[in-house]
Amino acid sequence: MSISRPGHQDNKKDATLSTSRIAVKPFPAIRKRITINSTEIQLFARYINDLTGIHIEPSKAYLLETRLGKILEHESCDSFTTFYYKAKADTSKIIEKQIIDAITTNETLFFRDASPFELLKHKILPEVFDKRSNKSVRIWSAACSTGQEVYSIAIILRELLGPVNGTNLKLVGTDISDAAIKQASYGMYNKFEIERGLPRERLQRYFESHGENWKIKDEIRFMTSFNRFNLMGSFAGMGKYDIIFCRNVAIYFTLDDRIKVFNKIADCLEPDGYLIIGSTESLTGVCPRFVPKRHLKSIFYQLR
Repeated sequence: MSISRPGHQDNKKDATLSTSRIAVKPFPAIRKRITINSTEIQLFARYINDLTGIHIEPSKAYLLETRLGKILEHESCDSFTTFYYKAKADTSKIIEKQIIDAITTNETLFFRDASPFELLKHKILPEVFDKRSNKSVRIWSAACSTGQEVYSIAIILRELLGPVNGTNLKLVGTDISDAAIKQASYGMYNKFEIERGLPRERLQRYFESHGENWKIKDEIRFMTSFNRFNLMGSFAGMGKYDIIFCRNVAIYFTLDDRIKVFNKIADCLEPDGYLIIGSTESLTGVCPRFVPKRHLKSIFYQLR
């Protein structure tokens, strides 16, 4: 028998009441990450190579797991094998496009590496316009990612030529990623993307503020067009170009695929046209149809 003071309940009862007021919630189930085995790595490496030309080493299991894991989970697949066959069987190609968007590296910035744009401004463009006179000048940025390279070229053209009506100029950007092409076409970039390579003066002149983002002005955007294009596919219908940029994409290809791609690019270049590749890339042993030429600190290629 316990004795309580008037107006007080005993301690045991207090403890019981206090405990009853606590809503005890179970811990949420921890979802086990689905891993990829060596056989599945080979499956996806071949599949992705066929789709994009990108060569994935057997050691890149973590890359496949992290980049494809969310799509696998969304498709309710219990293994990468199941996911592979579901992607192959998807006639809508929606899963295929999601895989391409996830696996491609959309790493780019405005005026990347600087020197190719100095080369373009001070040598290549003046020479091309001198040769072409009133004829149309065509420029192609292959693997343009989210459009920074194309808009950098457009800004150089605007600064050289003044207002461009577009009738004698065709500036095309292509990429295999639908997501990249969508952003490039719209021309909207966040603070991080803008600050990578874009001088403040050019930002104020050629972009408009949209909250925390920046959008390329229409006078620049209307100089360009963007399309989805796979460098591993046919180049039929691409036509001829005076200047082609194909930078920092072939480094992900096997040697055989680099040979195929640059031979097709050679077919698309005007006889006196210019090819610009990445600063760490070389066509030695890849495509003997091109000869390297140097101007100041930059190297460009022309057909023999």
